[in-house]
Amino acid sequence: MSKLDAAIARGAISAGAAENVRRWLTEAPYRRLAPQVVEHVDDGQWATLDEVFWREIPFGTAGRRGRMYPIGCNAINEQTIHQTAAGLAEYVRSERPPGAELRCAIAYDTRHRSREFAQLCAQVMATAGFDVHFFEEPRSTPELSFTVRAVDCACGIVISASHNPPQDNAIKVFWAGGGQLRPPHDRGVMNAVATAEKGMRGATHATLRRGHIVDCSQEMDPRFQQAIVERSFPGPRELKILYSPLHGVGATSVAPVLAADGFVDVEVFAPHAIPDGDFPNVPDHIANPENPGVFDDLVRRADEIDADLVIASDPDADRIGCAARRTRGGAWQVLTGNQIAVLLADYLLHRRRAAGTLGGDHYIVKTLVTTEMLRAVADHHRVRTIGNVFTGFKWI
Repeated sequence: MSKLDAAIARGAISAGAAENVRRWLTEAPYRRLAPQVVEHVDDGQWATLDEVFWREIPFGTAGRRGRMYPIGCNAINEQTIHQTAAGLAEYVRSERPPGAELRCAIAYDTRHRSREFAQLCAQVMATAGFDVHFFEEPRSTPELSFTVRAVDCACGIVISASHNPPQDNAIKVFWAGGGQLRPPHDRGVMNAVATAEKGMRGATHATLRRGHIVDCSQEMDPRFQQAIVERSFPGPRELKILYSPLHGVGATSVAPVLAADGFVDVEVFAPHAIPDGDFPNVPDHIANPENPGVFDDLVRRADEIDADLVIASDPDADRIGCAARRTRGGAWQVLTGNQIAVLLADYLLHRRRAAGTLGGDHYIVKTLVTTEMLRAVADHHRVRTIGNVFTGFKWI
């Protein structure tokens, strides 16, 4: 404590960070982690302590995301993951009728510690009385969203920091509809997280024996893939595709769905095929398919195999980027998100009109940041546009 006081006096650590350090050194819930805090103090790691203790890591609209570090309330670690899961469990229980069944689906990506954090969440939820549908291996965020709806879960959790740098991770929270939290539930969970018991707890053997944690992969994989294929349109499938999961989970979703729908000429880009939280073969180790630089190596391989289309998905496979030739045999162009949206919308509206399944009661939805060209496309097809909703699938 004297070293801490001296560090405050000379400005080596902020007063707010120091107060949080004191809590971790003196309060019972942090007793297991206190030796690591003491070690940092003894070593004079004041800059690090200031960074990981200066605030409670915020609970945003989707969950909590940030740098992984073994200690600190402003970092992703066992303590902050546990606190978030405990708060979610407490809030969901308060919202459900007495005696209602409690179910939660949990998935994780290929990042460092993602499985460990997912297992911790499963233990917390099971201890709180939830039946947990757990994916034993990495799976995509869309499959988690589907599972929440398919097995009537009260909530869902994904451990993934999407396309953030390798040192980051996150816990994303989903509500019963399969989308991320919306008001008033976002505020309710935030408040519950802030007051949640911060002690570390695990599932008892009795809890596990009662079957509160079950592997749902074999059940949900085929149901998820079939649900997508059933929504496809008939037509030619003779297209040569080069696909990259960018070291993430896409090989469990994108690749099998393409195969199931008849796209058999698909090559998975070998340098990006192995799941790896360091994203070693991606430029700057940032696995973001919206970054055109991600496609440099992919396009070179596409030329070698004379591919027609290049697709890449981010680490949790809830967004894609793609590249196509401007003309047959011509130069490649990486499409922007807005270009992809316009092409998809125009295609879907054309196909529905041709099938006679497009009427005056149909509409498209776009967000504040989505191109207004979508509205022009919808006008051409004589359907309404509901525009300017906040960004994110949950608002749509």
